[in-house]
Amino acid sequence: MTELLSPAALEAALRQVGEERYHNRHPFHALLHGGRLSRRQVEAWALNRFYYQSRIPMKDAALMARCEDPALRRAWRQRLIDHDGTAPGEGGIARWLALTDGLGLDRGYVVSGAGILPATRFAVDAYVRFVAERTLLEAVASSLTEMFSPAIIGERVAGMLAGYDFVTRETLAYFNARLTQAPRDADFALAYVMREARTVAAQAAAIAALIFKCDVLWAQLDGLHHAYVAPGHVPPGAFGYGAEE
Repeated sequence: MTELLSPAALEAALRQVGEERYHNRHPFHALLHGGRLSRRQVEAWALNRFYYQSRIPMKDAALMARCEDPALRRAWRQRLIDHDGTAPGEGGIARWLALTDGLGLDRGYVVSGAGILPATRFAVDAYVRFVAERTLLEAVASSLTEMFSPAIIGERVAGMLAGYDFVTRETLAYFNARLTQAPRDADFALAYVMREARTVAAQAAAIAALIFKCDVLWAQLDGLHHAYVAPGHVPPGAFGYGAEE
């Protein structure tokens, strides 16, 4: 980038990142949404995705810990409530555990993270570090994948209900709340980025942060596809290691 983008052009550039790089374009998602995975493969996806879900409040807390603006902290802390709830059994993490429960996975095993792929751990931990260490603008911009999630949620729920007899609307309840939470959060984060990215360097950093976050999501699906689809090399200690399909 050599010229400062107008607000409309900056938003268009951010949305273009999603159009090109969001993980709905990954082959694993086509298999998942198309009902073409085995139960074990769906279980592996839910198990590994839990690790990502469990770290989202941690990255949000890391962002808030660096934020000097009380107004921004007040707005951002709603994300912690959404994921953690205000009491045991509430929030997005609890709803994701209901999904893994519904698939028959042992809750203690899921929460322990013992069976997740190395690629999952490396990608998710890198995201938490990114938010904790980079500029506040980059940290906020990295959350803008939420601009693209509502469309994939509708596709996911419809496809999984149609394709898998072991999935119910109850087990997929996590996604219902995200249909309203994600657009709300994305609108707030986008407004922040548009307001604070006032130089060419800042705009470039915001776009790069969103690319990084798309890479984090893509890398997780790369790991799942490599381990559980093709060539099917499950790492030692990971879920399903040594088991026949």
